[in-house]
Amino acid sequence: MLAVIWSGALAATLGCWADLPEISGLGEWLAWAGRLAGLLAGYGCAVLLGLMARVPVLDRGVGTDRLARWHAFGGRWTVGLSVLHMIFVMGAHSVKSGLAAGTIGLIVDGRHIAEATIGLVLLVGVGVVSTRAIRRLMKYEIWHYLHFFTYVAVFAGFSHQLTGPDFAGGGVARALWVTLYITVAIALLWWRFLTPVRRALRHRLRIEEIQWESPSIVSVYLSGSYLEELGAEPGQFFRWRFLAPGMWWTANPYSLSAPANPKFLRITVRTVGDHSRALARLRPGTRVCAEGPYGALTAARRSRRRVLLIGGGVGISPLRTLFETLPGQLTLVYMVRRDEDLVLRDELDVIAARRNATVHYTLDETRSVPLTGRGLRALVPDLTEHDVYICGPGGMTRAARSALRRAGVPARRIHVECFDF
Repeated sequence: MLAVIWSGALAATLGCWADLPEISGLGEWLAWAGRLAGLLAGYGCAVLLGLMARVPVLDRGVGTDRLARWHAFGGRWTVGLSVLHMIFVMGAHSVKSGLAAGTIGLIVDGRHIAEATIGLVLLVGVGVVSTRAIRRLMKYEIWHYLHFFTYVAVFAGFSHQLTGPDFAGGGVARALWVTLYITVAIALLWWRFLTPVRRALRHRLRIEEIQWESPSIVSVYLSGSYLEELGAEPGQFFRWRFLAPGMWWTANPYSLSAPANPKFLRITVRTVGDHSRALARLRPGTRVCAEGPYGALTAARRSRRRVLLIGGGVGISPLRTLFETLPGQLTLVYMVRRDEDLVLRDELDVIAARRNATVHYTLDETRSVPLTGRGLRALVPDLTEHDVYICGPGGMTRAARSALRRAGVPARRIHVECFDF
């Protein structure tokens, strides 16, 4: 997938590279650099939206968390390239006409400059609120909806892109560029907006029961019509929109904590934020829209008969479904900070007894299963012969991945999904 993205970037800038031998003088060099940065930024915008369009073939083939990381990495570069495009173009005009005259001339004579400026300001704003330091100060729901300004930013600058030297004269390059953006727009409209509405009308999900698993964790049982058509696999998640006052406008990701069946779906949620606390207070009968299923932490990743599952906190949800359904020899390590966080234990014990599988429970204070290469090898002597699935908080998943690599487990057999905000 990355090779396809980089090949697209090369194709988008071929005309720019072809003109490189003819460039001379500071003004022309600045104009060329601005042109290259603008092309890459425009291409990056289309890729960023495409990565988050929730196209099933990408989501299941690459993985939602990996797509999100690519989106975040690409977003930083795209914002930077957009700013560089502005700086280089202004520099080229200034070299040609002087700073004041060049800037005024660019504003007066530039085509669709106003739209491009609005798009750039919005894009930089989204980039700023997405930095780790600021994101930690915001609620997930607010941060999520501020991201929708990316759509406005990208399509505000689209008309400006078509005025550039590569596209202004029409031809094949312009047609391909327009096709790229139309394709991304159609994917966004279909998968992010129309498909959830269509499925909501088809499946008519509603809350059947809410059951407390611990003082801070609840399981939500949902019923509906034609649930088997959802095609949800063990290990996957949905984005759930609960149609209740104050909640209908946001869709949060929660994994299935039991294999999907024609009678009900179940999610298990920690009540730590405003949304999850409100979820625990909802009444049976509340209507629900589910977007998905998403995620690639499924049986399709498995390449070995022996499988180790490492879960942390409520990250046990998708692993519990895999523990019940994955074929082969299974070992589950369930790590929590406090005893009250150890949920679904009775179910896990029943599954382990039925399947002759192994479960290790550990509290953070006891460190009975330390996340080190030596500790994991002592726990699972033939560790290097396992596929490993990991789900939990970001710190735990990073520590587990690092320990497994030190223990000699190949990276291709370490399967992770992590959705820390």
